[in-house]
Order: sequence, then C-alpha cells, then structure tokens
Amino acid sequence: MSGCKPVYRAVSFDKYSPPKEPNYSNPQFWAVKPDKYPDALKNIVGENKNKNCDVFFIYPTAFLDRKDFRWNADLSDKSLNESIVNGSIKYQASAFAKAGNIYAPFYRQSHYKVFVYPYNKYYKNSIEIAYNDVRQAFKYYLENFNNGKPVIIASHSQGSILSAMLLKEFFDNKPLQKKLVVAYLPGAKILENYFVKLKKSNKSDQIGCYVSWNTYKKGSYPKKYKEWFKGGITSNPITWDDKITTDFKDHKGVLNLDGKVYPNSVKITIKDGIVWSNLPRIPNRIFLVFKKDYHRADINLFWKDIEINALKRLKSWVKNNSSIDNLKL
Repeated sequence: MSGCKPVYRAVSFDKYSPPKEPNYSNPQFWAVKPDKYPDALKNIVGENKNKNCDVFFIYPTAFLDRKDFRWNADLSDKSLNESIVNGSIKYQASAFAKAGNIYAPFYRQSHYKVFVYPYNKYYKNSIEIAYNDVRQAFKYYLENFNNGKPVIIASHSQGSILSAMLLKEFFDNKPLQKKLVVAYLPGAKILENYFVKLKKSNKSDQIGCYVSWNTYKKGSYPKKYKEWFKGGITSNPITWDDKITTDFKDHKGVLNLDGKVYPNSVKITIKDGIVWSNLPRIPNRIFLVFKKDYHRADINLFWKDIEINALKRLKSWVKNNSSIDNLKL
C-alpha cells in the first residue's frame, strides 16, 4: 500500500447509503461460474471443462477512483465490473482454472481509500459490507453449486482479507475444513495466530491449510513495512516449503500481460516477512527497472507455479479421501 497521504473524495459514513446488495441467485452478480465463462478467461486457459473440485475466488481492490465519494462499489457499475474480469479474473483467477470450477462473485468491495489515513477510520464499516456479500455468495454457492466437492479458496489483496474472514467463519475448526484442499491468500498480512486449527502450509502437497505471501523487489522495503508486512505469514510460492531462496531453474512461469507464460524468469529470497524477487526476465522488463512494489503481480509472477501446485494438492486431497469414489482425476 502507498505510504503517501492521497486526497480522495469522501462522505461521513453516518451520511452514507451503501449500494444495493446483490442477490446471488441472479447470474449478473457472478463474474465467473462454470456456465458464465468470460472470454478474458478463455483467452488464457481455453474453454471451461467441468471438474470434480471448485475454486471460490475473491478478487482484489479495483475500486480506485479518487473522485468517487462512495466507500463501497456499486455492482451496477459495468465499467468497474469489466475491469475486474479483464484484470484479476484473466490474470489471477486463471491460475486455478485447471484445478477446479471457478466461482467468483461480484461484491461491494471497499474503496482503496479505506486502507489509507485518515479514511481508514471507516475501514471496519466498509469491510463489513464487502464481507457480507462474500459470505452470502459463499453460502449460496454451498447450497446450490458445491454438491459435496472439495474446495480451493483463492484470492488476492482485499480478497485475501475477506477470504481469511470466510475461512475463519466456515472452515477453521469446522466440519467443512475436511473439504478444503488449500487456501491461497497472497497480498495480505495473515498472522499465524489468526486461525484456531487452520495451519500454514510448509509442504507442497499439504492439504486443509493455507499459504500467503507479499512480493517486493529484492533489496527494498515498503514504506508501510511494519503495518502491512511485518509478522505476516510468508510462504515460498515456488517450492511451497520452508526454503528461503530459489534459483531461476526452480521457477515454472510468469504470466505476462501478453498472455504468454515465461518460465525460469524469477528467483526469490524470503526476507523479513517479504518475498523478495529479482526483476523478472520477461519482455519489456526495462519498464519495470524502477518498480519496487510487486504487489499487483503477487499471482502473475508465480502463475504457473500456482497452477501446478493447485493440481498437486488436489491429487493429494483425493488420495487422502479415496473413499469418495465419485472424485476421479
């Protein structure tokens, strides 16, 4: 997050009327479902094929307009919805498409300003609205779409904050934890003591657990290091174990903005709660020379690594639940 103090339009929360809440029985409130597969996703992973696992994906903050006084997004905003599909869904959710059927609800996400001073005094008010949508979408998904399948929870940034809340309410020390393949929670600070029974993963085939990381350029620290990174769980998004360094040969691939995957492009060092990355070896990398914050690329940088790992963990889940004979890979 930025360390500066930008000026945004805002209104007191006491005088604020949130946008109309969604009804998830209406397909318009889903960015992705198996029967609503956008072209942006098809362009990366091809046509949807039904799978014996589901992915519940919560996208990151895309509500950024400084002139917008609202605290939460209006789901009738077609331009914002299109930016989500053509951004996060295309370049992030796509990493999980081989492992499961993607379900990604539109939700009244919090405006970026709630993460910065002085607007953060309304953070809880706004996040509560966003989370209410996510939990309602998940409940609708469970009741109407899941049909007993294992689940991968995947997200980024604000989405990971909300995913952690969802995991705590529905999975942590609950019967549903047995159906959890893994939760991918990059781009947020997840404290190890946040959950009761849900544990961080330290093996590439571990199930019923979670991973999280925040990426920054090697040798640099964010301005809000203590607030946004220090003390958070830091997984290795290449080897998925306790290694603190990797080499180029370990890296499976960056998904670049040209839609192509570039393997052996990144090596990392885990340092002080951050995944430090080299300048990725991709076309036009010169434009990234002065970029230090790799937050937006938390998934893109390790896109192929995530895709392969999600499949590996799913196979592990099936092996450990072999009595369920309707699950075949």
